[in-house]
Amino acid sequence: MQLSDFHYELPDELIAQQPAARRGDSRLLHLPASGAAIDRRFADLPGLVRPGDLLVFNDTRVLPARLHGRKQTGGQVEVLIERLRSDSEALAQMRASKSPKSGSRIRIGEFSLVVEGREEGLFNLRLEQGSLAELMQAHGSMPLPPYIRRADGPLDQERYQTVFGDRPGAVAAPTAGLHFDQAMLDELAHRGVRSARVTLHVGAGTFQPVRVQNLDEHRMHCEWLEVGAAVVDAVNQTRSAGGRVIAVGTTSVRSLETAAAGGRLMPYRGDTRLFIRPGYEFRVIDALLTNFHLPESTLLMLVCAFSGYQQTMSAYRHAVQAGYRFFSYGDAMFLERESKT
Repeated sequence: MQLSDFHYELPDELIAQQPAARRGDSRLLHLPASGAAIDRRFADLPGLVRPGDLLVFNDTRVLPARLHGRKQTGGQVEVLIERLRSDSEALAQMRASKSPKSGSRIRIGEFSLVVEGREEGLFNLRLEQGSLAELMQAHGSMPLPPYIRRADGPLDQERYQTVFGDRPGAVAAPTAGLHFDQAMLDELAHRGVRSARVTLHVGAGTFQPVRVQNLDEHRMHCEWLEVGAAVVDAVNQTRSAGGRVIAVGTTSVRSLETAAAGGRLMPYRGDTRLFIRPGYEFRVIDALLTNFHLPESTLLMLVCAFSGYQQTMSAYRHAVQAGYRFFSYGDAMFLERESKT
């Protein structure tokens, strides 16, 4: 398949610029294993999952990773921390009139960052004093996606985080999880739905466009993840009892499927460049809750791989016609498919 196969027309007014008034107020497009898509509300989710199903969440937490400083020459520079390597070292994107050279310094308030080289288009930065956590806490802002055309505000400090995210490291939210409030989590647990947590620190590369028509030539950005032994046990117990493994978000999908790349699910801690597109054979997940994704994006390709290309693209066209809200602060989809026996 070619990149152009994953294009769809999306009016700008359907790109959500603000979160819904409350978590859980979103619409939910239900794509069952067979038949047409069904318009629902996110509040309907407890009726779509079953006792004994396992919801797998990504518990990463978004860093206040966007920083503004000045070069030694006085020029302004915007820094977007992409990945923490230690308390004082990071990979970052930088925007400036001229790219900073190795050895140069970026001043951000009372902090100083040294440029120590480049790696795959990102800058290696070292903080001379203090910690990067202290720097971001003092001077960072929330790294809202590029399609949200406004500055971040106080509301984003809360709403661009999941209520269960407790492992800082992401520069983009695992957006399917943004719909859940504690009341919804409690109701699902009360109904006998189990949960597990993986961690994938979402990088800014998730927003980078695919630049090749031939998808065989695309190289995925690198992200760090962890799937613990408790998650493996929960998946195996769910399967043994006849329940479904439901990924909350594409990041949970990529975490589980990376950990199962050897043929069966095993604990895993490390990097992934897994590129899931039509033709991929899923090893772990049975259903998927996700937001709507950008045209021609690898995330849309993942959804097409799971639910089928024609079914997914038809559902997207329906969502556009029905006025669903798209992308990070937008509405959600619940996708099912026939279980294999």
